[in-house]
Amino acid sequence: MNDLKKKHGWLYWFLFAVAVIVVYKTLDNFTAISIWFSRLFEVILPFLSGALIAYILYIPCRYIEAAFRRNKKTSKYARPLSILSVYLITVLFIIFLINIIFPTISKSIVDLASNLPGYYARAKAYIDIQPEDSFWKNESITEIINELEQIDITKIVNKDNITEYIGKVVGVARGIFSTFVAIIISIYILLERTDILKFIRRLNKAIFSTNTCKKMDRYFEETNMVFSKYISSQITDGIIVGIIMSIALSIMKVKYAILLGFMIGLFNVIPYFGAIFSIIIAAVITIFTGGFGKAIWMAIITTILQQIDANIINPKIVKDALKISRILIIFAVTVGGAYFGFLGMFLGVPIIAVIKTILNDFIENKNKVKKIEK
Repeated sequence: MNDLKKKHGWLYWFLFAVAVIVVYKTLDNFTAISIWFSRLFEVILPFLSGALIAYILYIPCRYIEAAFRRNKKTSKYARPLSILSVYLITVLFIIFLINIIFPTISKSIVDLASNLPGYYARAKAYIDIQPEDSFWKNESITEIINELEQIDITKIVNKDNITEYIGKVVGVARGIFSTFVAIIISIYILLERTDILKFIRRLNKAIFSTNTCKKMDRYFEETNMVFSKYISSQITDGIIVGIIMSIALSIMKVKYAILLGFMIGLFNVIPYFGAIFSIIIAAVITIFTGGFGKAIWMAIITTILQQIDANIINPKIVKDALKISRILIIFAVTVGGAYFGFLGMFLGVPIIAVIKTILNDFIENKNKVKKIEK
């Protein structure tokens, strides 16, 4: 018995020593490892993108598939027909955006970029004539102006330079190939999603206990429900807000109405902060293009419309997609934005909702165990 304990002790310390060596070598070759992971991420990125596309398109796909299954003539081919329908609708929607929406927005962006030097000069002239004790003459704003003066705005907004920079960074050929691969992968994932889920469940049963498998299935279903409801509802609400804002700003004859309207709709997918941030940006742009009076009216109208969306439209669309407090939502948006940017701010909310569900189950299970022990 003592020999067995000694062997276990030596084995423990041996594994501990191996772990220390592995950690040391990992940190010692951190640059090489980071390069390897970066390269691996580039290779699997089309597969991850394909999975994301499949997940987003799965939401409308399942409803269309259910409609095809109700018809005896199409029930046999319900899945491929639903996938074909979803991709056709997506392609038609992209064509509509390219031909109707994008040209207007693109023209507004180019026009805004070309007028930036003039807007900057006008703002600086206004600040220069203000008294020394004015808010605009404080140290923070002065530092911002000094930093902006060092930037060659005309060079940045030059159309040829923008094209050159985009071409260098993106790599057009690689981007087209990756997009093509991602689309093909998304189609196969949608076609074979039942078999994929069956394989994952079989693998879980082989590795984990029955009780653990049941918990994993439940968490998977709840996570899928939260993400699908949240993503679909927020995108739908963003599109509705973008259309409403564009129409309202066009009626008010605000310059770049379509661009500003859809910008507000895009930022609206981020709870709380998105609406405030987008209205501030729109108001600042409107100050330069239409004056203080129009900017104030624009801010008032858009704020009223945002409140209508927040209290009437959004609750109807979202319903019970998320059952978490506002404090947790603000926390999720803040942390997600700090570490992962716009995508983190968008996905931070459903992620925190899933974490909350898991923690609640953990707390309940622990409390049950304590009651039984008593």
